[in-house]
This record gives sequence, C-alpha cells and structure tokens, in this order.
Amino acid sequence: MPVTESVLISNVRPYGDGDPVDVVVLDGEIAEIGTGLTAPEGAETVDGRGGVLLPGFVDLHTHLREPGREDTETVESGSRAAARGGYTAVFAMANTAPVADNAAITDHVWRMGQEVGLVDVHPVGAVTVGLKGENLAEMGMMADGVAKVKLFSDDGKCVHDPVIMKRALEYAKGLGVLISQHSEDPRLTVGAVAHDGPTAARLGLAGWPRAAEESIVARDALLARDAGARVHIAHASTAGTVELLKWARGQGIDITAEVTPHHLLLDDSRLETYDGVNRVNPPLREESDKMALRTALAEGVIDCVATDHAPHASQEKCCEFSQARPGMLGLETAVSIVVETLVNPGLLDWRGVARVMSERPAQIVGLDDQGRPIAVGEPANLTIIDPHSTWTVDGEGLASRSSNTPFNAMTLPGVVLATVLRGRVTARRTEPSDLEAMGAWA
Repeated sequence: MPVTESVLISNVRPYGDGDPVDVVVLDGEIAEIGTGLTAPEGAETVDGRGGVLLPGFVDLHTHLREPGREDTETVESGSRAAARGGYTAVFAMANTAPVADNAAITDHVWRMGQEVGLVDVHPVGAVTVGLKGENLAEMGMMADGVAKVKLFSDDGKCVHDPVIMKRALEYAKGLGVLISQHSEDPRLTVGAVAHDGPTAARLGLAGWPRAAEESIVARDALLARDAGARVHIAHASTAGTVELLKWARGQGIDITAEVTPHHLLLDDSRLETYDGVNRVNPPLREESDKMALRTALAEGVIDCVATDHAPHASQEKCCEFSQARPGMLGLETAVSIVVETLVNPGLLDWRGVARVMSERPAQIVGLDDQGRPIAVGEPANLTIIDPHSTWTVDGEGLASRSSNTPFNAMTLPGVVLATVLRGRVTARRTEPSDLEAMGAWA
C-alpha cells in the first residue's frame, strides 16, 4: 500500500456528534477540521459517508503467532486483520515459539510490525522464562530494547506462584512497566474445558469454576497493593471478578482490567453443539456473567475491550470439543460486537466506544501517540465506522490466515469503512453499495 503525505477525509462526524465535517491530514497529523475543505495537491481522499470518526483502536491482547506458527497467523496477516477492524496499535502476546522472553525476540517482532506498517505491533514480553512460571524473564532488557516493551504477560498460562508474581510486580514497578495476568489457578482447572455450571454438567464437559479466576484476581490485587505496583487483569469473565475489581479500587489498589468481545456477546448456551470453535480460555460463562461484564464495561469498572484474537488451524478446532485448542478470532469483529452489545442497547455512546477501545487501553500502557483527541495537531491515528450498515461475518473471508470465528454467518452492526495510521490509509472499503461483501477492501 503506497505511503501518502496528505489525506482528505470528508463527510465524517467526530465521536458521532454534530453535523459531518471534513478532516485534512498532513505529515501524519490532523491539520484542519471544518466544512467544505479541499484536498491538498496529490492527497488521497476518503469518503466517510457520514460515518463516525474515532481515534484508532488499541488492542492490549492479540496473538499473532509469529514466530513459530506462521501457518495460523503472521505479523502481516494479523496486522491486516487489525487494520480492517479499525485498529492502529496491537500488543502481540509472548506465547510464540520460541517464547518472547528476551529482547532478541521482542525486538524482532517489533521490527516485523514496522516493516509491515499497517498497525503498530507492540510485542508483549513474557514474565517468566519459557512461560514456565519458575524464573523471571529478562524484563529489563526487553524494556530497554528497540521495542521498548511496556507490557509483560505469560498469557495462556497463569503466573501461579505467588512468590514469582510478587517479584514480577516489584520488578515491573521499578521498570515502569505493566504485568497482565492470565487469572487461572491451574489446580482448579485440570482437564476443564467449559464453564462449571448446569450446561457443562448436562453435556458431560469438565467444568472450569469461577473461583479459578477470581482467586487469582483477589490474590494479585493484594500482591499489587503490597508492592505498590500496577496489575492488569486479562480477559475478565465473571461477575465475581467485577465485584473484586470494585473492592480493590475501593482499597486504592492500582488495578485495571479488560473484557473480550466474545464474553460480551456469547454465553455457555453455545456449547450445545459441541463445536470446538466455541472453546475459549477462560470459557464462555453464564448469561448473568455476560450481563455483569457489559454493565461493568459501561460503568468503567472494567477499563477496556481487548480481543484476545487467537488464530488456530482448522484441524485444531474441527475435532472433539475437549481436544480443541482454546481461542477465537476477534480483530475484525470487535467493534461490531461492541455496537451490538453496548451501543445499540444504550449502554455506551460513541465517545464511550472511543474510551473503551482506544483511550483507556492507550493510557493503561502509556502510548502517548494513540487514543488521542480528534483535534488539530494530534496524530492522525483514526478509524471511520458506518453505524447504520450491517455486514455478515464470513470466516474464510477474514484477513487472518485462520477462520476460527464463533461469529461466522452472524449479521452484525457497525462497518469499518477505513483506518488511518499516522496519515496513511491502511484499510478501506471500496464498494459503498456492497457493505455486506467481505471482499470489498483495498
């Protein structure tokens, strides 16, 4: 995709407010906002079609699989999916092969993302060597490397040893970085594949109790309190976690949390088909948990949406449910699910969407150039959403190398029309009359 130095975005409504305006972008920044603006000579033009203009989205939880599983995703294919989903920055988790537990790997992932240039790919460093939970990884060297790693996580595995987690939090405080915890007591989830409730019992699936998550959330809140450190809770999935977050904040503990789109829309009733596409970690919970998560996100108890985008090969999903690899695609469907679950029911307005998908995640990890206001002089990291159109999800038509989406064949509201990264158009739909066609991308 060619790099352009200037862009005219016409007919958009910043944050969905007021009458449509035009936005001129020069040298990566917003240069002018007004009506009847003309394109600078040689500028690329983007027709916003009266859509909503938002800051580009930031995903704190993405699996890009490279290095090691390029058959399921690469930095390039994942970046393309992210741009199509309205994202301008993603954080790529450390559970690759080899594990991103040293600066050589995190710097390599950063450089690959920069070469692709569709989104800023920030590598997440492992907390422990090899994700084994035994010895701390080289957090300082990763933070000081070319990638300037800001976020560390053993995601996919919990840092379950409290002594190791305590040391990691103390070390992170000194470095000014953040630990994201995959909250799962492994002793409570041996063999578990589904939420521990009536549905799993009826279907004969090994149950995963809420306490496996909530006990670690409570423990790590206390460890963060004593260390004077920050801690971030990945993929919160239960009503109990919501209550623990409220309690911790009331104690002055510096704790933040994310929720995935699939935990906002789906529940364990999906398991009736035994389709492996619905297996995820943590599991889909009950209706009551889902509704509590929606309310918590709207009220700010849960800070942000993070996709936990997890590509898997078809043979890893088209198998017995208990043998299916946990995880779902999420980058291209995230904003549509937020529209479906929060905007359309009136829980969030478009400024709220900007808060939970752009501003708060950028603030949590300290990205100064993302999640910024839509104003003259600010970085032109932007996305345009058509709030009135719908599209039908086609797993095979997504940009990812994998197709394991639980939303396949669903018709969802909210269509990403274009994404702009520092003044460069990184994704755009080209067929205004055919918004339901997944292939209509430049």
